[in-house]
Amino acid sequence: MFFGRIKELEILEKLYKKQGFELLVLYGRRRIGKTTLISHFIQGKPAIFFSAQEANDKINLEIFSKLLFQFFGLEKSGLPAFTDWNSAFLFLAEKARNKRLIVVFDEFPYAAGANKGLKSILQNVIDHKLKETNIFIILSGSQISFMENEVLGSKSPLFGRRTAQMKLAGFDYVDAAQMLSKYNNEEIIKFYSCIGGTPYYISRIDKHLSFEKNIESLFFESSGYLYEEPLMLLKQELREGAIYNSIISAIALGATKLNDIAVKIGEDRAKVIKYIDTLIGLNILYREFPFGENPEKSRKGLYRIKDNCYRFWYRYVFTNKTVIEQGAGIALFKSFLPELNSYIGIPFEDICMQYMIRMNNLSALPFIFTKSGRWWGADDEEIDIVFSDTSKKQFIFAECKWRNELKDTAALKILVERSKLLYAAANVYYFMFSKVPFSKSCESLANEMGNVKLISLKDLFTF
Repeated sequence: MFFGRIKELEILEKLYKKQGFELLVLYGRRRIGKTTLISHFIQGKPAIFFSAQEANDKINLEIFSKLLFQFFGLEKSGLPAFTDWNSAFLFLAEKARNKRLIVVFDEFPYAAGANKGLKSILQNVIDHKLKETNIFIILSGSQISFMENEVLGSKSPLFGRRTAQMKLAGFDYVDAAQMLSKYNNEEIIKFYSCIGGTPYYISRIDKHLSFEKNIESLFFESSGYLYEEPLMLLKQELREGAIYNSIISAIALGATKLNDIAVKIGEDRAKVIKYIDTLIGLNILYREFPFGENPEKSRKGLYRIKDNCYRFWYRYVFTNKTVIEQGAGIALFKSFLPELNSYIGIPFEDICMQYMIRMNNLSALPFIFTKSGRWWGADDEEIDIVFSDTSKKQFIFAECKWRNELKDTAALKILVERSKLLYAAANVYYFMFSKVPFSKSCESLANEMGNVKLISLKDLFTF
């Protein structure tokens, strides 16, 4: 069954309906759902789907040749496989000159790696033949660095030839919830906080088991699917894995400033920042600045882990692999359960941000916000999320609490006081997100103030 990707499908359909040559570069890390999306999109359309193999150039050409002959009804013609890509592309251009045809190169980096000249060959055929056709080519790949540098990069032979690009990200919590319909809202948020929005990871959840049992079997048994998954994905993109692992682990355990990370792993700051920049480029880490700060001038930036699966794995699995392999993984996870609510705090803030983005897109907020982010001050004051319009004359301040017990009235009053540190004369609104139901006193205060919105777990799943 196909879930989510409504916006992505709309983009693909729009490109398909246009006349003329199209070259879409679609990429994203493994398991994110690229092949599933493309396969769903091409259903019922004339298409050739070629999945490059991690093999030599001859094997890939033979596979591609066979697909071409099959599509054009020439599989019994006795034609030999093409011996070079230029001939194959010219054959394609001639046969499909006036036909709307989708040609998918899935895992393009494999084919390009086996033939270093493939990008130049494709560039030349695009310039002289394919751009005059009605062919829609999709170059898809899982190696993010390759796709961004070797395909989209300014030094690539293919630079300037693409007509569109799409970097596929994981599901937000709403789309993930479609795959977790058996579970209640609290369980869905817990799953999303630990596994993230990678569709294939979510599909590995056994719907006959509880949240706890699923996490045990996926992460805390040496045979579990996610037991080594982040490590394996990192190895596919990077060398010198030891330092990268150390950096991500340090951040997962609370070292979010550059100096703290360097001290934690015992490496020079200048060296660490180079490795961090690589991880940012791979969308594993990101640097966050307090709302309103200029990133180019601010020294208050903190490093965060972008993906919930990575965040959970490096916090609880990476440093405990020996214990898990000795068979004590389930007992270990049970010992972590009391702190799980604390761990979910940051992912829950991200979920609240996703909710606000969806509401913003629906024009369902007091105003359309153009700026957003967390805020923290010099004296440990924090505001979970801040939103403003371009002129900064309207603000929304949000508090996100994932706790079993919440002094919500006091929390709302603190939010109001802290918000005064960020605005002077402005229209101000407050949003409170809570795992547990709000108290009568908090509801009364919110009604009295008139500019407060209380968001329950049920509200997070109602649009």
